[in-house]
Amino acid sequence: MANIFSGSEIVEIGVQIEKNGKDFYETVAGQAKDKKVKDIFLFLAAEEAKHMLVFQKILSQVEKYEPAEAYPGEYFSYMNALAGESVFTQKDKGREIAKKMKSDKEAIEIGINAEKDSIVFYEGVKKVVPIYDHAVIDEVIVQEQGHLKQLLELKEKI
Repeated sequence: MANIFSGSEIVEIGVQIEKNGKDFYETVAGQAKDKKVKDIFLFLAAEEAKHMLVFQKILSQVEKYEPAEAYPGEYFSYMNALAGESVFTQKDKGREIAKKMKSDKEAIEIGINAEKDSIVFYEGVKKVVPIYDHAVIDEVIVQEQGHLKQLLELKEKI
């Protein structure tokens, strides 16, 4: 049986996603051939660093929380499945993946998928944090959506 995460562990996964995103974007920025691509990757790395701090602050305030469920463990099983599907939830995976990139376009594709995964995961995170933190999570989601848009536009240009 798979591990079932607590609310605080889910927020910790959010921290890990942001750390891997930061590591990924920093590494691919160093490998980028195109200056515009490099600049966007550096910007995204800085944004992910800010998001790490947001989730670390939330983590310090998260209490044990039990969301409404149709059956015991339903919600945390769902979050476990989401976390298991995202490569950016695995420790030190961002830099490892970035080193394997053969082109700017490939790095952009990975970034697009990571931003999509993050948005879905963070929508779920809202169920394990107090309501007063929802606005902060919503702001992170809006920023991730903006990053996704930037990457999609960049993909069209290169």
